[in-house]
Amino acid sequence: MRVPETNPKPAPAPSLYEKDFHAWIQEQASLLRNQQWSQVDLPNLIEEVESLGKQQRQELRNHLGVLIGHLLKWEYQPQHRSRSWLATIRIQRLDILDLLEDNPSLQPYLEEALQKAYLKGRELAAGETELPVDSFPPECPYNLTATLNNQFYPGEPSELVNQ
Repeated sequence: MRVPETNPKPAPAPSLYEKDFHAWIQEQASLLRNQQWSQVDLPNLIEEVESLGKQQRQELRNHLGVLIGHLLKWEYQPQHRSRSWLATIRIQRLDILDLLEDNPSLQPYLEEALQKAYLKGRELAAGETELPVDSFPPECPYNLTATLNNQFYPGEPSELVNQ
């Protein structure tokens, strides 16, 4: 029979990282700036730096997904084309180019990102057009060059593009 402990150990107090992420960031920046290396929360700092790279890849996939979804809508429902769709296409392309300019190391990832983003873009287009998802090709019908090209709008020409 086990005897219950009379003095259980108290749970460790939550660290600043766990209590107030923003304050933790400010503290880590100050420690780094002042070269107080021994006080830096290295394990959590490494984790956060690694996550920044993942966030950039995710941001690229998100922009590509929205862009592809709107290109599919543009192609498959020409009767519903709008200035709003056109603006979304143009803004997503600009955002992608800005992201690539700020993060040129993402260039080799573009093809893979396009394929991953297509799945979300296809779902977006299906949801917003009310067309069945299998109305759209199972693989991305647009190559990377066309997808990012400001002159590329799939399907028949539209007077909206030149306005």
